[in-house]
Amino acid sequence: MIEARHLRILRAVAGTGSFSAAARELGCTQPAVSQQMKALEQSAGTPLLVRAGREMRLTQAGEALVRHAAGILAGLTAAEEEVAAIAGLRAGRVRLVSFPSGSSTLVPTALAAMRAEHPGTRISLVEAEPPRSVEMLRDGDCDVALAFRYAGSDPAGPHAGGAGAPTAEGWEDLVVRPLLTDRLVGLVPEGHRLAGSAGVRMAELADEPWIAGCPRCRRHLVEVCEDAGFTPRIDFATDDYPAVAGLVGAGLGVAVLPELAVESVRAKGVGTVAVEPPVEREIVALTLPDLARVPAVAATLAELERAAAR
Repeated sequence: MIEARHLRILRAVAGTGSFSAAARELGCTQPAVSQQMKALEQSAGTPLLVRAGREMRLTQAGEALVRHAAGILAGLTAAEEEVAAIAGLRAGRVRLVSFPSGSSTLVPTALAAMRAEHPGTRISLVEAEPPRSVEMLRDGDCDVALAFRYAGSDPAGPHAGGAGAPTAEGWEDLVVRPLLTDRLVGLVPEGHRLAGSAGVRMAELADEPWIAGCPRCRRHLVEVCEDAGFTPRIDFATDDYPAVAGLVGAGLGVAVLPELAVESVRAKGVGTVAVEPPVEREIVALTLPDLARVPAVAATLAELERAAAR
């Protein structure tokens, strides 16, 4: 196998005309140069140098190898510099996937900090809800996934995100970075009988028309309501949080949304009330174990943690 160090020595010998002169140029001993040239000729399977008087001259094979060595060594140098830049966060990329309310609350703060601290690192963002975002991570379509899970649900099982899901063992192959606990809050029209209440039990909303959110949140809503002893009458369902707030504000029903989602919309004509007992979801950042050691990915995870702590 031809090694880069052998090519560097061969070029030095070709340029200086002798082992001793090449040794002085490279800062090593003449026997070391001779030994390395013997090793290179053994790898090549043919003589590369011949002695002509006091000089060393290249054979035809040696000339061919020197001609290719320039491009090979230049490519290696470029690769070393690029890897060093990535390791030093002067370059690189991170592909981030997030659910919508995370995209509008945690992600902007984290990405702004990344751009300020590491302007050479490029970060892309696409939106997807779990479990799809977790699938994207495992499939190599992203480097970091911002995701959530409700208490007692399996984030990646066959019924991921739905009612009756098994325990949360589906992330055991991933690096899980907890960010915050996001509590569900009730949304009612401003003139509603429960507006301004310190807290509302889900059973108090049993006879109300409901506006439901994303499919996973919708299934969880049904589960929470059934635990409270009733099945919600869902009149409207939309993945768009501003639309949920708008429908509530127009007096068309009530809803429950995560605090992050409420924070990301301007809810006109809407009152928020605490839901009792508390219903919470855990917001996490996920990555693969090998990716967690990549400097740009580690920095992104750290910035997401800082954004969540604000």
